[in-house]
Amino acid sequence: MKKIEAIIKPFKLEEVKEAIVGVGVQGITVTEVKGFGRQKGHTELYRGAEYTVDFLPKIKIELVLDAGLVEDAIKKITEAAATGKIGDGKIFVSQVEEAVRIRTGERGSNAL
Repeated sequence: MKKIEAIIKPFKLEEVKEAIVGVGVQGITVTEVKGFGRQKGHTELYRGAEYTVDFLPKIKIELVLDAGLVEDAIKKITEAAATGKIGDGKIFVSQVEEAVRIRTGERGSNAL
């Protein structure tokens, strides 16, 4: 099993969700986060004063799935989240040792 964490722009959430459901993903967790990457934030003008916004709002999507679905999921997330502009986000993939469904005690892929 693998865990995919994707950091995307907030307005792309619905498109990404629809894209990965088609891959066979059973569920996702979504968190509102703030951060910056290479773009290092940006400056804005408010009532004539310029100020720096260091941390930009982003959405973090987490999903755990069978290893065989990872490449399809990455492809779908990349296609759905891309705008072609700086700050589109990142995808991280890590190994999951175990999954347990609390209600039934099922383990491994059955718990997904």
